[in-house]
Amino acid sequence: MYIDSGYWHQTRLDFKDKKHPLFISSCGTYRLYTVKKLPTHRPRGRLDYQLLYIASGKAHFYFDVKEEIVSAGNMVLYRPKEKQRYYYYGEDHPEVYWVHFTGNNVKNILRKYGIRDDMRVIYSGVSMEYKHLFLSMIQELQMKRTDYEELLIHYFMQLLITIHRQLLTKPRKKNSMIMDEMNDAVEYFRTHYNHPIRIEKYAAEHNISVGWFIQNFKQYTQTTPAQYIHALRITNAKLLLETTNYNISEISHLVGYENPLYFSRFFKKQCGISPVQFRKQLALHNETR
Repeated sequence: MYIDSGYWHQTRLDFKDKKHPLFISSCGTYRLYTVKKLPTHRPRGRLDYQLLYIASGKAHFYFDVKEEIVSAGNMVLYRPKEKQRYYYYGEDHPEVYWVHFTGNNVKNILRKYGIRDDMRVIYSGVSMEYKHLFLSMIQELQMKRTDYEELLIHYFMQLLITIHRQLLTKPRKKNSMIMDEMNDAVEYFRTHYNHPIRIEKYAAEHNISVGWFIQNFKQYTQTTPAQYIHALRITNAKLLLETTNYNISEISHLVGYENPLYFSRFFKKQCGISPVQFRKQLALHNETR
């Protein structure tokens, strides 16, 4: 299991803030690989709000005793003092991001961005933009640089705006069958990202045209299939740089790039620094913590 999280003032205790319209208290992510089951049960809920984003796989939530399986491309919102009961199972390969927030104007802010008081499961679509925003919040909470609390609000508002745009979008071809096909594609790319993938071959094997597939995939994920695969590779390369001692050539091959030089150049183009510099920054950060 992979966990990465950040907390305001390093406290894991939930609290209610009455001084600010909106305040971000913690943010994190889980990825289950070998752990069979990860349960969460809070009979009395929490004092703050919690928003969970199912980035891949699925999770099992219980609302009013009834189970609801929430798949990738959806978010779940818990309000203060609302009973929480949900489970992640390793066999579902869930990747989940979460953020806790509070404040004296949260309800109105959520309403402004299309999240009604009765909404629990929010269709968001699968987008790397969501991941980037959650990871940015985690990093700010961990590093606590100047004005980080304001920047957390900025990232969270971007998240709400992105969700709102998705809620307002009513694609001409949006139906459950297409959504299932795109979800299957996302799951396939997520589990095969480190192998050679040809979009034309994938489309042909599923009896769909390349143009139709790319159009609907982009509508579902806000990115093209190729961009999505590259983003998965870079995200997992960062994870390997952070958690293993593999050299750059080994990591390049592990995430699906045969040419280490191309991998390093592409990584720098996407991240602003090379893989070597990224690893050095992580080491320096860990030394100062």
